[in-house]
Amino acid sequence: MDLDPVTLARIQFATNISFHILFPSINIALAWVLLFFKLRFRQTGEQGWMDAYHFWVKIFALSFALGVVSGVTMSFQFGTNWPGYMQTVGNIAGPLLAYEILTAFFLEAGFLGIMLFGRSRVPERVHTLATFLVAFGNTVSAFWIIALNSWMQTPTGFVMRDGRAHVLSWWEVIFNPSMPYRLTHMLIASGLTVAFLVAGLSAYRYLRGERGRGVMSALKTGVFLAAMLIPLQMFVGDMHGLNTLKHQPAKLAAIEGIWHTEKDVPLLLFALPNAETRSNDYAIGVPQLGSLILTHQWGGEIKGLNEFAQHAPVAKVFWSFRVMVGMGMLMLLVSWLAAWRLKTRGEPGQGLARALLWMTFSGWVATLAGWFVTEIGRQPWLVTGVLTTAQAAGQATGPMLFTSLTTYLALYALLLAAYISVLFHLARKAGAHDAAGDIQLKEKLA
Repeated sequence: MDLDPVTLARIQFATNISFHILFPSINIALAWVLLFFKLRFRQTGEQGWMDAYHFWVKIFALSFALGVVSGVTMSFQFGTNWPGYMQTVGNIAGPLLAYEILTAFFLEAGFLGIMLFGRSRVPERVHTLATFLVAFGNTVSAFWIIALNSWMQTPTGFVMRDGRAHVLSWWEVIFNPSMPYRLTHMLIASGLTVAFLVAGLSAYRYLRGERGRGVMSALKTGVFLAAMLIPLQMFVGDMHGLNTLKHQPAKLAAIEGIWHTEKDVPLLLFALPNAETRSNDYAIGVPQLGSLILTHQWGGEIKGLNEFAQHAPVAKVFWSFRVMVGMGMLMLLVSWLAAWRLKTRGEPGQGLARALLWMTFSGWVATLAGWFVTEIGRQPWLVTGVLTTAQAAGQATGPMLFTSLTTYLALYALLLAAYISVLFHLARKAGAHDAAGDIQLKEKLA
């Protein structure tokens, strides 16, 4: 078996970051949803909102813990597997990561204890403020991480001296050409991930016969949030596509499977990109629609992959993008149908509740697919035009990386299964607790 160290190191980092991103994609938006629950409770005085808060804050705490642990593990790989990265661009990456810790992580960690355990110990306004600061800290953390990742995609504001990157303008480094689009896209993706997670687990409780205000309030919040965010995400995605066409044309060509520069490009619905023949097998597309969507002009010209000396593996990027878009269309359909049903009848009904349950982790699928497009699409570059992945790789041997990779895979599979099982355990436990409370209340009234 050929254990290529660079390939194994890439797979290991991809495994780690894929596992890690699952939890920030929840935490960023869930903190704001928790704040919404609190504010609605203070506004209306309805206990259902606080019941929803108490249930979902447990899930937030669990997700936060797994996100921190997996993030720390991932950071070690910069030194063990990718020493060339910090040697070359450490003057930029180091400060941005430090800013994330100083301005965001410390803020989250400082007020997380009050948010989780302090409601009975501090005034209500202080607890609400702590919830806000944790949510704000999560968003600031995303800002810095996306700024660094976007700079790696579209680097600006620096100069290379003696093989190292030196900053000329921090403003241009942070607000590089793709950063606003990536940040907005990621924040909305987090909102959609949480919306379907909240709606899905609430639908699970609904199917188990729970109709309390806490369950129904959370269910409606998740459904209506998803219904509002998915059209916005499609608009932002279109703007992001135009930005990618301008600044990363090779990635866009891989996304759309365009091998030769041409006008009147079709929108490919299905194809099997063939790297050997540099063409697409069994292609099914809509004529000219690709040019219209990608350039906003009929007959717009798109550069093909043959124009570039190096480009990403086409099939992986091509299909990852279609998984993301397909999941987005399914999100649109389910959320709008559920929103219409809740608006007209007040309940989702058994059929839509089951659909929402099946869509519980759809945000994860879309986020991972989008992340694969982003990361694989810039290959062979680690920092576009500056540093290739192979140049950044360390001296770890193939067998060593294979051993650590299999350990990571086994551990992450176990942790993910445990996490999902705990979510549904908490949902069942909350239902049993509410049922016991209802019995006690009826006995007291009798």
